[in-house]
Amino acid sequence: MSRNWRDRSSGFWDEAGQRRLRAGVIAGLGAALAIGAMEFLSVTLTYPLAVIPFATSIVLVIGSPEATPAQPRALIGGHLVATLIGLMVVNAVGPQPWAAALAVGLAVLAMFFTGTFHPPAGINPLLVVSLNLPWTFIVAPVLAGALLLAAFAFVWHRGVRRQDWPERWL
Repeated sequence: MSRNWRDRSSGFWDEAGQRRLRAGVIAGLGAALAIGAMEFLSVTLTYPLAVIPFATSIVLVIGSPEATPAQPRALIGGHLVATLIGLMVVNAVGPQPWAAALAVGLAVLAMFFTGTFHPPAGINPLLVVSLNLPWTFIVAPVLAGALLLAAFAFVWHRGVRRQDWPERWL
């Protein structure tokens, strides 16, 4: 039995396993730094962290930078499109529970149509409608945060990982 366990675990210690481990450690460090910066800005600007919709975007952009939803068009555009849909819905019908569901569904549809599909942005219309957030939410934290995250990812991937990112901007 122990031999079988060793046979299955040996792939972890081979060269490919060590590369995966290094990549995971680097991605974890990058995500931690980005989240730390987000927390710092939240405290500094006295903006509630619970309303900043970027934690899952950070994980995606840092951990899977080659994925289409991790590219700047999807990252920035997805957050803007989803937030705009949420703002339009909440201003049209108010902060109703069914309106939050409708806003998320419409945001997914809009992201597909605009080529900006970014799954983490699905939280934006939910936040906007549930918390009845103002139009300024689209500027700060959404636009400002998405641009800062794209800049962080660019520096992180090029400077630390020494890899090209993004694959394309638009």
